[in-house]
Amino acid sequence: MRIIHVDNHQQRKYGYTSVSWALKLYTGLIRAGHNVLAFSDRDVAAYEAPLRIRELASRKKINRRLLQAAEAFEPDLVILGHCDLIDNDTFAEIRRLRPQTVIAACNNDPLFVPRNSDNIAKRCEIADAMFVSTGPDDLKRYEGARASLWHMPNPVDPSVEDANCSARTDLEVDLLFCSKAQAYTERGKLVHYLKEHLPADLKFRTPGMFEQPTLWGRDYDHILANSKMGLNLNRQEGYQWYSSARIAQMAGNGLLVFTHAAAHFNDFMPAETLVYFDNKESLARKVAEFHRDDAMRRHWAGRCREFFHREINNTLNAQYIVESAMQLPHSHDYVWIK
Repeated sequence: MRIIHVDNHQQRKYGYTSVSWALKLYTGLIRAGHNVLAFSDRDVAAYEAPLRIRELASRKKINRRLLQAAEAFEPDLVILGHCDLIDNDTFAEIRRLRPQTVIAACNNDPLFVPRNSDNIAKRCEIADAMFVSTGPDDLKRYEGARASLWHMPNPVDPSVEDANCSARTDLEVDLLFCSKAQAYTERGKLVHYLKEHLPADLKFRTPGMFEQPTLWGRDYDHILANSKMGLNLNRQEGYQWYSSARIAQMAGNGLLVFTHAAAHFNDFMPAETLVYFDNKESLARKVAEFHRDDAMRRHWAGRCREFFHREINNTLNAQYIVESAMQLPHSHDYVWIK
């Protein structure tokens, strides 16, 4: 199948930021056997702008370049991600020029951020299918527009999440939480509590907090590959099946992952994989338990890593998006469909 993937492909990062949901989807589409043309709206803006200053780019010209690509490539499917520089009118024009082309939208950001929720609603007006990293119960607010609504998980990529901390005992960090965003959240209070109540011999690293620098690229990869356990703390909890992409980054590298029970990942995750907590006291208690029993830590983390790599990988995720958008029979028993 011929697919144009419109997203931020980070070509101008030059490897500095190596973790990207968009790039995982692009790679998964290729592994699934599709012919994929990457159209990176932010990079096109920089290429087309005077003096390569993206802010000076003509929005009309960027949209015209996508129409030019669609005319030349003749896609069966257009998948759009976080491409704020591309207007709905441009996708409508692609549909007018190629009525047989299906348009699918993907959004990997949380619903509790008003701007993001508005973006989902806007794309539902033009897309044939909308895929969101929150579960179907919380997507009902977008019903009634053109798009059918689908959940998509945060997948692992075996070429990215290639460490296996569950098989090691010589790791430098006992517990890891990397954070950057501070808006719409009070999770810093929980991290403060853990700092005060976890065992004194537990090495707890929190890059991006407490005046510690945020880690990117190679530095982030290194700390993931050298940590026993990780906190999957979202800015807000309680949304069905929602998590930031860190859940796949940690689970895929074999860290034992602690996540809030309110997301109901136990709907499709096997027992003894993710560790669920309800409040700060239960989280501190469970972290301490696994810190004392390293064999149990390695057992749970290993089971979780194996399940993610087998059932929630980017090739399956990409093929699921293609099949669902194109209204084809599902070729795999996708666990999140159950």
